[in-house]
Order: sequence, then C-alpha cells, then structure tokens
Amino acid sequence: MELQIQGNGSSVAVSDALFARDFNESLVHQAVVAYMAGGRAGTKAQKSRSEVRGGGIKPWRQKGSGRARAGSIRSPIWRGGARAFAAKPRSYAQKLNKKMYRAAMRSIFSELLRQGRLVLVEEFVVSEPKTKAFLAALEGVASRNALIVAAEPSEALWLSARNVPHVDVTDVAGLDPVRLVGHEQVVVDMAALKQIEEWLA
Repeated sequence: MELQIQGNGSSVAVSDALFARDFNESLVHQAVVAYMAGGRAGTKAQKSRSEVRGGGIKPWRQKGSGRARAGSIRSPIWRGGARAFAAKPRSYAQKLNKKMYRAAMRSIFSELLRQGRLVLVEEFVVSEPKTKAFLAALEGVASRNALIVAAEPSEALWLSARNVPHVDVTDVAGLDPVRLVGHEQVVVDMAALKQIEEWLA
C-alpha cells in the first residue's frame, strides 16, 4: 500500500498491517474509554459516620419526648451530618492489554487513511517560535483542527503551536487514541511514520 506525500507529489510504501485494517468500533471505543478513565483524578473524599466529628451523645431520650428516635446529631439524615455512602479516593483505571491497545491504534490509523484525514509530509518545520510562522506552515497542509505528529518536534514548533486553538503537537511516544480521533486531520512526518510502523508492526 502506498501513501501520498503532501507537497512533493511522490508516494511511499506503507505497511498494510497498519493502514489496511478493518475498523473495530468496539475495540476503539474500549481503548478511548480506558485512556480517559486513566486520566481521572479519583481524589473525591467525604466523611462517613465513623469519621465525622461530634454526635457521640444521644440528643434526647429514646421515649416520652414525642419526637422521633435519634441516636446522634451526625446521622446522615440530619443537616450537618455524615454521608451515608461516603465517596473515597479510588482509581478509575481500566485494564487494557498491550495487544488490544495496539490493535485499536492500528484500526484508528486505517480509518483515518480511509477517510482522508491522515496527511503525510516530508518534514514539518517552523523557522521561528511565532504563531504566524506556524500558521503559514500549516496553510495548505491541514485544517486549523489538526494533530501534528513529529519524530522530534523542535522547540520552535512546540512554542509556535501552543497558542493556536484546536491544534496540538506531539511526538510518537505521546500519541493516544483520544487525540487521534478528536482532530479533523492528523499530520505525520516521514520520520514519525517510520517510528509508528516500528511501534505497531
């Protein structure tokens, strides 16, 4: 299978195992959900009856007052009381095997190519760390909603792109399913393409 290089009109042979896979929607969904779940903080904390301060004495006697029975002023049904099912710090991480994760990434790359959302360039270079220079380099290559994947992003590229909304820059190690499916176009340079093929081979 061959992939056209944007700009110079030539093409390069790419692996069918990476760019000619069927789209596995359920697997991609599982990978996206697992990645987003892994990013949740899970630091929410509330106090249960055993942790809340006060309430050690019975507020009034059990019988004879005409009021409902009460054993503590920190009961969950009281204002200022504890929580009945208090939230505790927890991890939302979901287990996803490496084999499944790589298969999901291959499926995403194949679908990006089928939809014409994958753009291959020889090299994405920005001369200076200025937003204007970055937009000039992006014009004619991709839309303003793009993910730039470079093998070794220069400091000028990082700095010039960070002020542009809906545009993100990453290296191959920073690729994830959420950013791949969340951008209209994915721009990959030749060196990054080789790294991706080695990673997902």
